[in-house]
Amino acid sequence: MSDLVDVPHDAVSSGQAKGRLKIALFVICAAQVIFVIDATIVNVAVPTIHRSMHFSSANLQWLITAYSLTYGGFLLIGGRSGDLLGKRRMFMIGVTLFTTASLLGGLAQSDLWLIITRGFQGVGGAIASPTALALIVRNFPEGSQRNRAVGAYAAMGGGGGAVGLLLGGILTNYASWRWIFLVNVPIGALVLFLAPRSLHESETHKGRLQLPSAVTVTAGMLSLVYGISDSSIHGWGDLRTVVPICLAGVLLGSFGLIESKTAAPLMPLSIFRNRNRLGAYCIMLAIGGAGAAMFFFLSQITQNVLGFSSIKTGVGFVPAAVIVFITTNILSRNIAKIGMRLPLLVGPIGLAVALLLMARLTTTDGYGQVFVPLVIWGFAMGLLFVPITLTVTSGVRPHEAGLASGLLNASSQLGGALGLSILATVATSATRSSLLNHVANNVALAHGYKIGFAIAAAIAIAAFVISLLVIRTKPAVAPTKRHTDAGIESAQLLVATQDGHAAVAAAMEED
Repeated sequence: MSDLVDVPHDAVSSGQAKGRLKIALFVICAAQVIFVIDATIVNVAVPTIHRSMHFSSANLQWLITAYSLTYGGFLLIGGRSGDLLGKRRMFMIGVTLFTTASLLGGLAQSDLWLIITRGFQGVGGAIASPTALALIVRNFPEGSQRNRAVGAYAAMGGGGGAVGLLLGGILTNYASWRWIFLVNVPIGALVLFLAPRSLHESETHKGRLQLPSAVTVTAGMLSLVYGISDSSIHGWGDLRTVVPICLAGVLLGSFGLIESKTAAPLMPLSIFRNRNRLGAYCIMLAIGGAGAAMFFFLSQITQNVLGFSSIKTGVGFVPAAVIVFITTNILSRNIAKIGMRLPLLVGPIGLAVALLLMARLTTTDGYGQVFVPLVIWGFAMGLLFVPITLTVTSGVRPHEAGLASGLLNASSQLGGALGLSILATVATSATRSSLLNHVANNVALAHGYKIGFAIAAAIAIAAFVISLLVIRTKPAVAPTKRHTDAGIESAQLLVATQDGHAAVAAAMEED
């Protein structure tokens, strides 16, 4: 969504054939669907992949983290490349990379092979996804045609998370886990065939891509998460933990140095000078980490403690995605009346309540005890996305609007990845401690999940405190249709991200 606001374009003339516009919309929506689905379709298949590919518990975590970090790390450069080199061109390059990586992932013969392809999927999605919505603005005339196109795009993004959960369960149960990757190949190929025949190219602009910045920040985050994850195996004082964390500090410091020396930085620090905007980014980081816990541990509880099948697990998660979508859309139409303050205070509290209810789950509970916190979680997350997006984009200078939006998506991705690593480390340590005390396996697992849920609830409370103390004023401009579309888009992408973190829960499964 980096090109959502003030994107230069010359909308297609009124004489253009309606058939071409329908094909263009199909191409854009189909691409967005595979990006959203890919974040969730792996979810219920992870325990099966664990057994089939003989993943270690530590490496299994990277099946999701590799995608999240490369996607989040390259989002900024993905949006920037579309501005400089042409949106359609970069859209097709991103889809090509994503589709090729999906094919290689479906043919993977080792855990390392599969993890690497997941990383390349993330890079492909980061290049193509920021240009997808901008291509609607570029190709559809302003007014009813564009509004309908944005609505269709929003529906595809919002429903993609639930579809991914269901499709992942069906393919894993009745075909093979490999099809959760291979299913992207025919869709990607069709998109690549139709894109040059239906989408108009955008203008290019002078400038250069800041590849050193994108590479250093992504490598730094990868190293940081690796170090945190490894601490659950070797301990915090071990060199195998300390060295990656120190390397992360060097890489992230290098990123800051590169940014300070370049005339056209990938992430100008001036974007953080606005108090409300900085607070919104911090809230997004917090709820990204806390929200990951819901699917992160609940997927493991339902399958490995409560004995749900992969399909039942996938179906069980659908209400949360549906409620997020409904709440987000209702709020986006009424945000001018309600204001920003109330949702940004109620949302984190609701998230904390949901996580604390999940911490009370026992080995004898059924889906009824899971459903209630799922509903609360969906409502709470739905309250947060639109006001956070409006706070980030309000008052931003036109030439920094794309940066502001890209940083928001990157915050959700990186917050989820870091939160996932920390929560997995703590929960795994708690489980192992219980097992050493000769506690039954199921009880030990449940204890680890409870600790993870409780810490995630504390992170949600931190988001509430940030909202209470930092967010002070209303946005500089009143919410408009343009802004609410931005909120819907951010919500759809973020819920897909949170759905995808569920898969990493299997990293705690006992070998």
